[in-house]
Amino acid sequence: MPLKGIPHLISPELLYALASMGHGDEIVLADSNFPSESIARANGARLILCDGLPIPKLLRQILKLFPLDQYVAKPIALMDLVDDDKKKGLDVPIWNEYKEIVGNDVQFEMVERFQFYERSKKCFAIVRTGESAIYANVILKKGVIMAKKQTKNEHEDVAE
Repeated sequence: MPLKGIPHLISPELLYALASMGHGDEIVLADSNFPSESIARANGARLILCDGLPIPKLLRQILKLFPLDQYVAKPIALMDLVDDDKKKGLDVPIWNEYKEIVGNDVQFEMVERFQFYERSKKCFAIVRTGESAIYANVILKKGVIMAKKQTKNEHEDVAE
């Protein structure tokens, strides 16, 4: 059931996970080749199914609700190319899409493949998408939502 102000691509399960995460918690947006089920099962992380959705569209919608951690240098982690793909000079166009979505001020951490898997096991949730691009996996670190100063009327509304 849609809600006002909530992007329609955000499922109830994903919305609950995003709201339940605290500052510094991480969430994986996994492509369709990522071992989502086994990684989630390893430490009991939530597995959220967003099959059929491309990661860039989902990322754009998540970032409307979810601040990236501003207290770390690199709040986004990407799975780095394996050595053979580096030697081939493999281009990963989806990384440019991510950069366009988050802006040039946000730095990405490049994480070796098996280290990425291990880090994913410690994440709050794994979101399995339908993304078919190679090296599309991304880990987001949640930031702090700063409280806005309340007016007297807003304060009274909360007390009712």
